[in-house]
Amino acid sequence: MEQAEEEAMLSKDRIVKPIHIFVSCMQEKGGALGELWIKLNLDFKECSVKEEETEIKPIKNDFFNALISQDTANVLQRAIDYMKGYNQIFLNEGHVLRALIVTKALDDVLNEESKQIIMTHGTTSRDMATNLEYYTFPSLDSLGIKKAIPADEKQLVSFVEQHFSKELAETIGDAFDHNESNVYIAVDDSKAIIGFAAFDVYKRKKGYFGPMGVIHSNRAKGIGYRLLHHCLRDMKELGYAYAIIGGAGPIEFYEKACQAVVIPTASK
Repeated sequence: MEQAEEEAMLSKDRIVKPIHIFVSCMQEKGGALGELWIKLNLDFKECSVKEEETEIKPIKNDFFNALISQDTANVLQRAIDYMKGYNQIFLNEGHVLRALIVTKALDDVLNEESKQIIMTHGTTSRDMATNLEYYTFPSLDSLGIKKAIPADEKQLVSFVEQHFSKELAETIGDAFDHNESNVYIAVDDSKAIIGFAAFDVYKRKKGYFGPMGVIHSNRAKGIGYRLLHHCLRDMKELGYAYAIIGGAGPIEFYEKACQAVVIPTASK
């Protein structure tokens, strides 16, 4: 949002418009957004100039210090709705990009092909990879984190189905068919399960991290970070040079937590 304001300050009316949010997203040239920037091949300066031709009535919004347009407010609200719909607590670029397209806020500057590219490459979960061979693991607090044992199966499967989905619960249930569990769980002070993470369980794919989940009320406390690294450490000890993180929704989390990178999609 700060970068969007900086873009707006370069405009004549200094009002934050959807195009300023879009351009600020495209300035993040790493990961999925970097791939998107290359595929779009747009003249973002020209896009901004085109938007300057429209007269805007400014309004105030808590997300910004600067004034914003009503279209920008609509985009933000739609993005927040997407965030809540995914049961997430942080607004990310995927939510915002989807909102920019769905609200038609960029219809004057983007053609249908560009919008489709954004929806395909910028708003969906992506496979990622992290190098384990030379990875330096952080010092981890194992308090409340333990490897699941057969006695945990019933409670864990019920927890996953209740807080996430039946499909994920079935995947976790299948994990207990292995002689050695590849599932970690996080528990609170009352020993109730509040999170889980697994590897080598989704379709029995080797070197594949996930699924992972932490209940909404316990997010942003470092639990997912610790669960992730307990699994990655086991994977490294098993001899995996890389870990594949399949269908990573919060891409930014994995980029920061374990230096994971988005696996590029094949060009058509």
